[in-house]
Amino acid sequence: MDLIHVIEQIGREKGIEREVLIDAVGAAILSASRKTLGTVSDLRVDFDQASGRFVLYMVQNVVEEVTNPRTEITLEEARRHQPEVQLGGEVRIEVQPRGFGRIAAQTAKQVIIQRVREAERDSIYHSFKNREGELITGIVQRVVKDNVIVNVGKAEAILPPREQLHREDYRPGDRIRAYIVEVKKGTRGATVLVSRTHPGMLLRLFEVEVPEIDEGIVEIKVAAREPGERAKIAVVSRDSNVDPVGACVGYRGSRVQVIVRELGGEKIDIIPWREDPASFVRSALGPAEVQSVTTNEATHTLHVVVPDEQLSLAIGRRGQNARLAAKLVGWKVDIKSRSELTREAEERTIQARANLESLASISGIGPKIAGRLVEAGFTTLDRLMQVSVKDLMTVEGIGPKTAAKIVAAIQELSARPASEEESPAASPEDVPLGGEAAGPETA
Repeated sequence: MDLIHVIEQIGREKGIEREVLIDAVGAAILSASRKTLGTVSDLRVDFDQASGRFVLYMVQNVVEEVTNPRTEITLEEARRHQPEVQLGGEVRIEVQPRGFGRIAAQTAKQVIIQRVREAERDSIYHSFKNREGELITGIVQRVVKDNVIVNVGKAEAILPPREQLHREDYRPGDRIRAYIVEVKKGTRGATVLVSRTHPGMLLRLFEVEVPEIDEGIVEIKVAAREPGERAKIAVVSRDSNVDPVGACVGYRGSRVQVIVRELGGEKIDIIPWREDPASFVRSALGPAEVQSVTTNEATHTLHVVVPDEQLSLAIGRRGQNARLAAKLVGWKVDIKSRSELTREAEERTIQARANLESLASISGIGPKIAGRLVEAGFTTLDRLMQVSVKDLMTVEGIGPKTAAKIVAAIQELSARPASEEESPAASPEDVPLGGEAAGPETA
């Protein structure tokens, strides 16, 4: 078998490109030849595709007078090898390699081994790098300091503790499936980091088990997961005749149960995706029933009201259901029961009345003025101490005279010694003054 066939065979076995191996053999020949042809300065090697052999040659500069025979040659001598060469040019003269001695042969062997290993590592790295974000199946080889080492063919993958499902126990010989998170290039080859907790694994498992997803008919719009415990995915169909939830669940739950078993019993909720956050959160909080949803665009919050008996179900164990719903929708979710909402409204009403009475008792401020101040945002006595006449004149119904009276009354109150204060209403401390606004009054 000739050399080129050997190179091609090694390339197929190692997964290395033919050109890489040719370069490796050429480098080995060059390295060994330098050991035996020490008198030649500039040695080079080429591969002749036509004949399938390596050609070793030396390069010399063409000069009128030779001063260094190792690097220079006269024009007359050069034209014996290359008739068209000119002064100042270069001539290539083929050199027949002498029999390699033991040291030269060892050098050639080491060069080939090193180049082949480097090429093999590069090949493995690129093959796995192109698979980032995909599922991979391997055999557990060993566990080192809680890191699970998995044989995935030509490489070993690492499943670190943070990427493991906490309920699972990994033993040598176990076959596991994982998600390729990242592939790094190191001195010892490719390092493949895999995960069983990454949200991407959930998506890839659905792609494998649900043909409609793989075909692009059904799309997973968003997913939220607490690994090993519970997950929620929102799906939509591009075909009105295909139910996206039903396609993912499968006949009698056959499809989703395969995924649940793969993930160690992780519960999976599959819901229809909605563009409107208020509508979407109703489904996302399932199986709890939602009575009403109020959207606060400023704080990016959804205020959800549920029946009293549904509150614990909506929040979930340790708040899990509410957290997953918030991740799925992408908004903050504030959940309250109907009775809790009613009780808070009653408390606010009682507090508002007390605050208005407290503010109205201050000299120069009556019930109507107090109502206007609260409506304008001046809800504490401390806040009123910081305002000017000009500030108060921005309040509807308060003119310059009324504003001046209010400022004078507040200043007198704040300057009064604590011993002279007869009631909490006269205290300069920060007293909440919230409540309903009164009707307009002309100052």
